[in-house]
Amino acid sequence: MGTWDTGPFDNDTAADFANALDDAELEAREALIRGVLVRTIDATGYLMEAEEAVAAAALIAAQCPKGDPVDTPYGPETPMPLFPSDLRALADEALARIADDEDGPASNWVDPEGWKQWRAIITRLRAVLAPPPPSIALFDVQP
Repeated sequence: MGTWDTGPFDNDTAADFANALDDAELEAREALIRGVLVRTIDATGYLMEAEEAVAAAALIAAQCPKGDPVDTPYGPETPMPLFPSDLRALADEALARIADDEDGPASNWVDPEGWKQWRAIITRLRAVLAPPPPSIALFDVQP
């Protein structure tokens, strides 16, 4: 894997995923993103698509309140569709799986500072993806 920085699209695999999203029809992009997340969650052994799953999670998080836009030259150039809310939970679950995999992407960092930055990005994405707590009306006051 060629990695040049710690961002979600700062590696060859994620950049290739962005190109695949650009090449896909607008209505097929959600399925590509959903597929990579589900396969990452369901994977046994080595997480083959972890880099794509992190990139997919970043695209979903970009549509959430407090999400950062994906404005890297290695990300998709074409607009993404509005993602359904259920993808937030899938993205969070995939990121949890990736972060907990001691033999996966976390083990690829040679520089401890790079690992810390990458881990902070995963933590930030998960915080954005977490659904807001339900609001419960305490009183129904009528005038």
